[in-house]
Formats: sequence, structure tokens, C-alpha cells
Amino acid sequence: MRLLIVGCGEVGLRVARLAQKRLWQVTALTRSAQRAATLEAAGITTVRGDLDDPSTLTAVPAAGAAVLYLAPPPDSGEDDGRIAAFGAVARGSNQPERLVYLSTSGVYGDRGGAVTGETVPPRPGTERAARRLAAEGAVQRWGSSEGVAVVVLRVAGIYGPGRLPLAAIRAGQPVLARALAPFTSRIHVDDLAAVCLAALERGADGDLFNVADGEEGTMTDYFLAVAAAWNLPPPPQVDWEEAARRLSPVMLSYLKESRRLDNRLLLDRLGVTLRYPTLAAGLRAC
Repeated sequence: MRLLIVGCGEVGLRVARLAQKRLWQVTALTRSAQRAATLEAAGITTVRGDLDDPSTLTAVPAAGAAVLYLAPPPDSGEDDGRIAAFGAVARGSNQPERLVYLSTSGVYGDRGGAVTGETVPPRPGTERAARRLAAEGAVQRWGSSEGVAVVVLRVAGIYGPGRLPLAAIRAGQPVLARALAPFTSRIHVDDLAAVCLAALERGADGDLFNVADGEEGTMTDYFLAVAAAWNLPPPPQVDWEEAARRLSPVMLSYLKESRRLDNRLLLDRLGVTLRYPTLAAGLRAC
């Protein structure tokens, strides 16, 4: 099988390594010469192109491939022009076999801590999440018009080696008091990579999956667990008023939403067995 990864960062590289073990031919689209060198050193063929400049995408080799689309939307605007630019070249004789799109669980918005399955109507509460939902719709419409199977993954907070809040903890960044902290969901980066590959192999057109480990927790629990695992002082716990003074707008936007992702459809339909179904297991592996 041929795999084309669009936006091949850390997650893409992990998926590429899994695919290579299955003897897939892996190509990555990247705009950075430095990143291209890193990927080629890992045995990944690279094609240079910038999704923000459609004129650079003429050599994108999508024909007959499975596509893993990991590129985020732009930081502003209501739509995702990058999806449109890719779709414009991945059609006709250059049409892929299927596309897996990595979205975010943020499209659900605040659920007041409720368990949230894939049938819950999305209600994004931030412009960032609204762009993701718009991108989901755009890629699904493109797939329908071109006859390409599309699978959407709504991903929880990603953690793993190099993706832990150690710097924030060492700097004394506070967390909300445990009694105030909203529910969040997580997924270890290695499990996310395995889910991406399973979706590329076994996902059906129109499939939509929540990607999370299924363990209940809060952002405060997460920071406290990381601090304990690395023998760091626990972060101070504060109320909302103090948090508003000391935390970034982005962190505050995460804390204003509470939901628990239901991952049963992922496990049942894709047959994925998570290596790290609990935070404790995932942190030990870090």
C-alpha cells in the first residue's frame, strides 16, 4: 500500500514507522527543507509543497494512495483553505483511495462533564474548534464529490514523550483546584499513531471516531500525575479568579470546557487494543 502523509510532524512520523514495518511505501508532503531532511533520513520519500500556496502542490502524488491528513487549519478565518488546496489537486487521475482526517474533540464544545459519543451534535465554543468543524465538513464533501472514502478522527489531548507539561510544572504554573477542574480526555501519542494506521487499513467511508483512552480525569489530575512521576513539586491549585490572572488565554479556553469522550466505537469497530489505556501506564512509558 502507498501512504501519503500531509503534515508529517511527530504523529505522522510515528505512523510512518508503523507503516514501514508493514512494508508500505510512505511519502510525506512538507514545506520545510529541514523537515524533509529529517523525514528522508527515516526512509520517507518527501515532496515539497506549501498548502498555503496551491501553485506548489502540482507534484503531490495522491493517485491510488491512502492519505493521512494531519495539517491543521490556518490560525484565523472561518474556513480551511489548506483542505481546499489539497482537494483541488487530489482529484481525477490523482485521486486517492481513501483519506483519514485528524480533527479534534474540541468540536463538541462544553458538555458539562457529560459522556460524549460520536452521535452528540458538535457545538464548538472557540474559533479554533469551529475551523476544525468546518474542515471536517469540507473534507467530507470533497470525499463525496470525488468518490473517496473519508474517515474522521476526533482526537483528545495528546501526551507522550516530548509532549508533557514539565516546563510549566517546573515554572510553577498553577492548576485549577481539583474540585473546580473540568473533565478532559487524553490519548498517548503511540496509541494515536496505531489508531491512525487502523483507520487507514480498516476505516469505512463516513466513519467518525472519538480517539481517547477512555479513562476519566481532569487537567489538574494530569498535571499532578506528571509532577509526581518526575518527582517535581505539585503545581499550586488556585480558584478561577487566580487562574484568570495567571494562565494563558489558550489554557483558559481548554479549562472552560468539560467532557468525557466515549471511545467504545473506536475499540469495537476498528478493533484497536490500546497499549496505554490509563494515564499511569502511559506516563510509565514516557
